[in-house]
Amino acid sequence: MMNCVHYQWKNQWHEDMPGRMRMLAPARRQVLAFFLLAAATSACSPGTQAQTATGSQGGGRGGAGAAVPIAVGRAVKKPMPLELRLIGTVEPSSTVAVRAQVTGQLNSVGFKEGDDVKAGAVLFTIDRRPLEAALAQSEANLQRDTAQAQNSDAQAQRLVDLAARGIATREQVDTSKASAAALRATIAADQAAVDNARIQLQYATITAPLTGRTGALMVHEGNLVRANDTLPMVVINQVSPVNVAFAVPEAQLTALKTYLSKGPVRVEVRPPSDTKTASDGRITFIDNAVDQTTGTIRVKGSFANLDHRLWPGEFVNVVVTLATDPNAIVVPTAAVQNGQNGTYVFVVKSDQTVELRNVRVLRTSGEETIIATGVNADEVVVTDGHLRLVPGSRVSIRSSGPQGTE
Repeated sequence: MMNCVHYQWKNQWHEDMPGRMRMLAPARRQVLAFFLLAAATSACSPGTQAQTATGSQGGGRGGAGAAVPIAVGRAVKKPMPLELRLIGTVEPSSTVAVRAQVTGQLNSVGFKEGDDVKAGAVLFTIDRRPLEAALAQSEANLQRDTAQAQNSDAQAQRLVDLAARGIATREQVDTSKASAAALRATIAADQAAVDNARIQLQYATITAPLTGRTGALMVHEGNLVRANDTLPMVVINQVSPVNVAFAVPEAQLTALKTYLSKGPVRVEVRPPSDTKTASDGRITFIDNAVDQTTGTIRVKGSFANLDHRLWPGEFVNVVVTLATDPNAIVVPTAAVQNGQNGTYVFVVKSDQTVELRNVRVLRTSGEETIIATGVNADEVVVTDGHLRLVPGSRVSIRSSGPQGTE
């Protein structure tokens, strides 16, 4: 079209140019030629009409043109727990470092590294012979001093009788009584030595002080062990039950104490890589001071751990359930957006247009957000495609995203 019009105009111009141009002054001829050329160029510009028609059909994002594809979810009413999600560390409920209390050669080890042992089970035996000899010596000393004490008592009694007849002096009687009393004290010391020797002999057999799991064995048969050595022979951790320690922000301390005053507070823990059901426990300890460095307070929960899923030193995910809201309005977290006027959601109406609703968020729990006001149960909310939407935009649902349900 452009080439045709231009060609016709050009031919006609050349045919009439000699007569027409001669009739105009030179300046007017230049002006007329300029306007004729501009008109021809505008008439033959490609796509001008198409662009004008397209622009008149209403563009803008989400306007009255094509529907905007979106993903949606649904607001639902359901019970929702009030939870604190934290990171904790598993601790044994009790730890004992086993050390020898007597010096001697280690004769035997009654377990293997990593074994579960029960309280009272024999762990180590130390050479008993030196301890048995010390006990025999203490018992012999006791028998000797007992015999001497008996003789001293008899002499003191005879001197008392002689003094009554005037044969022995008062001084002799007092000396005899003092000797007898000293021997009785010696007997008491000998008896204590015997008791101590028996205790030392019992220390030659080392038993487990609690039920738990043994760690690395630090000594082996034939080694010489010393009483109260710095290095323990083995460490035993009680892994059933166990404690999980975690830090609660001080802002949540008041709520935590309030719910604890009403009854036990439930705690769930799960190792990060474990997909099984979480282990259940109860809060059993709150520290007596807030850590000024971190602004948190140390809390512990107790767990039976009969299946030994929780291991001392392990990091775990902790969920503290303070209470449950039975009628919470829940929407997918992806539906909640932040704007200049606060948080909002797009609600899909029955005529397939969207309405912007300002909402007040109570709290967020993972992929679910609890709404206080702004959305009702069973309303459809946009979970994807927000950037192309304005209030009143027509939409087409391409997929249904996560619902506000478990």
